[in-house]
Amino acid sequence: MFISNKLNNYSRNRVQSLINEGNLEFNQEKITQSAFKLKQCGILRLTIPKLKEIKIEPQNIQLNVVYEDNNLIVINKNAGVVVHPAVGNSNNTLVNALLYHCKNNLSGIGGVLRPGVVHRIDKMTSGLLVFAKDDYTHNSLSEQFKNKTTIREYNLLTWNHPSKQEGTIENRIGRSKINRQKMSVTNSSVGKKAVTSYKLIKNYKINKKCNISHIKCNLMTGRTHQIRVHMSYMGNPLIGDKKYSRNNHYIGLPEKLKNFIYSSFISIERQALHARKLGFFHPNKKKEMIFESKLPNDIYNLILFLEKISI
Repeated sequence: MFISNKLNNYSRNRVQSLINEGNLEFNQEKITQSAFKLKQCGILRLTIPKLKEIKIEPQNIQLNVVYEDNNLIVINKNAGVVVHPAVGNSNNTLVNALLYHCKNNLSGIGGVLRPGVVHRIDKMTSGLLVFAKDDYTHNSLSEQFKNKTTIREYNLLTWNHPSKQEGTIENRIGRSKINRQKMSVTNSSVGKKAVTSYKLIKNYKINKKCNISHIKCNLMTGRTHQIRVHMSYMGNPLIGDKKYSRNNHYIGLPEKLKNFIYSSFISIERQALHARKLGFFHPNKKKEMIFESKLPNDIYNLILFLEKISI
């Protein structure tokens, strides 16, 4: 049986999807199950459909480019910016800006709405992201994220003091049965394995009832809202995270700090979460690359505020 070297440019998940979509034939008979077992010699023919034309409009939007070469680009995303278009939201995303900046040279593996997208962070999370310009780079980076060989370090500010200075949270995460727009920790096998390590950088005691913690987290897996869900489950919800915190703690704060947190985080639903460090192996340059970004002004200024008034 002959297997084309071109398949090396496609991830296992992509090939499985192609099979499930009816693009594989064995001896001219269509195979629609990726688990199909060969019991005799024959000819396998996998048809790779042409990529659909991308309907996303390139937009001349300013980007904070941290690094760029012919294969990939690393962006420091501002809070409030959506990574890629979705139904009902086709403009003013990072992908719109990248299509303009890269002159449409983004990998096609992510599909029509996600060209170049290797991984994502939430709209109101800031920080580092890598995008691929070709399919080979995209596949390699995706495998690194899947195999947990990347570095993904976040800085965050939470309510309360963690019970331990550092540790690892290993709780499965799945869709909430109460609110389908939320994720939750679950013991069910339906949930996916999620691992987050954390370390307290500094605790700020404001008064007898309120503590705010500056914490560093490293992602070992990449589940939806993982840090937000894990920290909330641990009793340390992120400041400003309306989805996983009531943010009631801010009511008892000194007036100036209370107003700052409300206007900079709570009112705009900006969780105090920043993807500060990103590391991966460059598949073309054959070397490890690590990028770091400064804390954005809102989180940095909040820390300065806390340094001045904490007990």
